[in-house]
Amino acid sequence: MHPKIIFLLWIIGNFGDAALTLPLVLVCALWLRSVEKRLAIIWTLSLAGGMALVGLSKILYAGCGLELSAINFRMISGHTMLAASVYTVAGGLLLAGFGSNWYRLGAVGGMLFAAVIGVSRVLTNAHSTAEVIAGWLLGTAIAVSLLIRVFQQPRTMPRAVVAGVALLAVSTLAYGHHAPFQAMIERYSWWVCKGLGIE
Repeated sequence: MHPKIIFLLWIIGNFGDAALTLPLVLVCALWLRSVEKRLAIIWTLSLAGGMALVGLSKILYAGCGLELSAINFRMISGHTMLAASVYTVAGGLLLAGFGSNWYRLGAVGGMLFAAVIGVSRVLTNAHSTAEVIAGWLLGTAIAVSLLIRVFQQPRTMPRAVVAGVALLAVSTLAYGHHAPFQAMIERYSWWVCKGLGIE
């Protein structure tokens, strides 16, 4: 593969890194809290559950060696899961500033962007197709379930311009940084597996 293409894929893949997506989660949570506190709590807990599933799959592979070799599945793609959940929600909330019916278009845009990030992870051999599909489905399920709750009654998201500026500012500051989660999992997951008696 041409070095310029690899570099482009790396740039795209960075949009799914937890160092960027988790600050965006915080912005979305604060925005949701300004509308209804319960929505912010649901968003945070749902995403925490998704991250726990990703982390568990990575621990079971890195520390215990468990995988589904028949479909080339070792772990859920964290980049894709976070991208699918965060960008789908952010897109839905942003476009809902124009009216409640617009959120679907924003959500679809977020899903497509996450799919592109997932493809970049496959093409750079960071994950298999099955791992990216699992991450995309999990993240999309988290995002869609939240958006359905938010817009089960007609609602125009307030302060969309302010939230959009905040999301852009956070993205600019956080892009290019890398969260240390993968390194921590690789270093300590064998302890977990040993404690579980899986070696």
